[in-house]
Formats: sequence, structure tokens, C-alpha cells
Amino acid sequence: MSYICIILGAILQGVAMAVFLFPHNIPSGGAAGLAILINYWLQLPLGLSLWIVNFAFLVLALKYFGYTWTFRTMFSVTITSVTVSLITSNLNSGGLSSFWLDLLSGGILFGIGVGLLIRNGASSGGMVIPALMIANYKGTSPGRAMLWLNFFIFLLTATVIELPIVIYAIICQSISTNIIDFIYHLKLPYTYSPTLGWRKK
Repeated sequence: MSYICIILGAILQGVAMAVFLFPHNIPSGGAAGLAILINYWLQLPLGLSLWIVNFAFLVLALKYFGYTWTFRTMFSVTITSVTVSLITSNLNSGGLSSFWLDLLSGGILFGIGVGLLIRNGASSGGMVIPALMIANYKGTSPGRAMLWLNFFIFLLTATVIELPIVIYAIICQSISTNIIDFIYHLKLPYTYSPTLGWRKK
């Protein structure tokens, strides 16, 4: 059941990114923002910069959350990447409807997808990994930790990319992280319980 929820969450995340957010050039999280900064500061290709960011976070995940959690995260990232690739190759750019409706839909779907991943012992990679580490250490919700991390990174990227895009990204993150926290705290039977017990397994 956990892997079914992980697949569903990863697909929803991919749909949110490919259908609603990427057509409007809205970054889905802070990992993309860090990649943009590395690309600007070190003149590395954007793809390589994104790989470096995600690889560093996966190393952290392996150390703090163990092999099973890291494998599930890599599995979910793969499903999301395949979903994004399939959709973007068959969908005309520009979004489906109005900008603000796409932003709202993307934020909600992204939050549901990531929330399902976290509830079932995985993550979407990127900034979710340090956000979960902070949430476990501080005893706070992962959505709140993720929001503040991404908010800080997006402010940094405002020195490199257009300010309106940063503002839209922050609005999207505000929506999605509230959905993440709602799903994280939702009392449901037969779901994975994300606790400190994940650590160092």
C-alpha cells in the first residue's frame, strides 16, 4: 500500500510541475533555486548544478534516514521525472487556464503529492530532505520548515532572476506547504507514521 501511495504522490507532483507550474516558469522548490545560484556563481551548467544539489541532499538522507527511506525517495523522484518528461513532450506550453488558477492548482496538487510521499516514508527529494531533518530536530511540522527554507532561497535567487517569478514561487510554496502539513497531521488508518524512528536505520 505504501508504494501505491508513493507512486500516486510522485505522479501528482509531476503533474503539478509539468502542467501548472513549469509552463509559467515557476520553480517548484528551493533545490531549483539553489541550482540557479550555483549556475550563476560558479558558471556550471544548470543540469549539473541541479544534480549536485540533489546528490548532496541524498547523501544527507542516507546518513539520517537510512537506506529504505532513501531508496523510496529515489524511486519517487524517478516516477516524478518520468511523469514530467511524458507530459512536457505531449503538452503545449502556456498552461491550461488563467495564470492564477494554474498557480493555485499547481500549489494544491504539489502539496498533496509531497504530503503523500512524506506520509509513506519517502520524499520528493530537494529541500524536503533538510526540511524533514529540521522538523525532526525542532519538533515542528515539515511544511513550515520547508516554507522557511524555500523562502530564504527564493530571496537569494531574486538577485539572479526576475522578482515577480520569485514572488509567484513563494505564493505557490505557501499553498503547497499548508497542504503538506494538513496531510502530515491527518489521522488516517494504515498509513506510515513519520517519526524520529526513521533516523539512522
